[in-house]
Amino acid sequence: MTQQKVKRQPVWFIPHGGGPCFFMDWQPADTWTAMGHFLKNVAQSLPQQPSAIVVVSAHWLGPQFRVTGQAQPELIYDYYGFPAHTYELTYPAPGQPQLAEHVVQLIQAQGLEAEVDTGYGFDHGLFIPMKLMFPQADIPVVQLSLRQDLDPAAHIQMGRALQSLRDENILIIGSGMSFHNMRAYGDSRFSEISDEFDAWLTQAAESAPAQRDQQLQQWAQAPHAYLCHPQGAEEHLIPLMVIAGAAGESLGQKVYSEHVMKTRISAFSFD
Repeated sequence: MTQQKVKRQPVWFIPHGGGPCFFMDWQPADTWTAMGHFLKNVAQSLPQQPSAIVVVSAHWLGPQFRVTGQAQPELIYDYYGFPAHTYELTYPAPGQPQLAEHVVQLIQAQGLEAEVDTGYGFDHGLFIPMKLMFPQADIPVVQLSLRQDLDPAAHIQMGRALQSLRDENILIIGSGMSFHNMRAYGDSRFSEISDEFDAWLTQAAESAPAQRDQQLQQWAQAPHAYLCHPQGAEEHLIPLMVIAGAAGESLGQKVYSEHVMKTRISAFSFD
């Protein structure tokens, strides 16, 4: 019998919600229901189960790009003031040190500094959405940091270095939020503001690759850019730049969008 050919994996930019929001009571109770449903359905849209996953988290920044190198990463509960049970959540997916070294080599080959970090575990930008997307926790995962200068062009370039992983049946996920202004959530004055920014972001993400990358590098010129991602704190948008780079010539599409706490939140995939 002929072995079925493994298809190239897509890349995804997903929202990871607010802290451990999917695993606690919230008011209103359905605030995160649709987002949670979206995340739970990502896996079934893939061409096949990935052999490993690389997650770029908005919650890990370093002076250079870093990749988790532990074989059994511990969880980092980097959220504050939530119910006690949310600090007992588990996600025992294995790491993959060999993949971590491979990722570092790919990034370095692009002329960028990168290193394996054997001290960092999985922060909530990884384990919260992954508990919904791949609840069995049986697929090896490595986490990739952002660079703390948050330079869009450098993150697109870093993403380009990862393109070949897709042909190795490795899924690349950018975990952030398309809108992230903590003071604006729940404020109806930001509904239209976030809609206009999201319309620009969607047009950019769905453009031809060269135009897409150019526009995303200049995201600060988008309508209300710094109202949606305050200047110097735009780390939740930057994983999209990595994903755009890893997309290469693949086209993007918006695959989820809704108002959450009166602000527009979206997700994008590139196939």
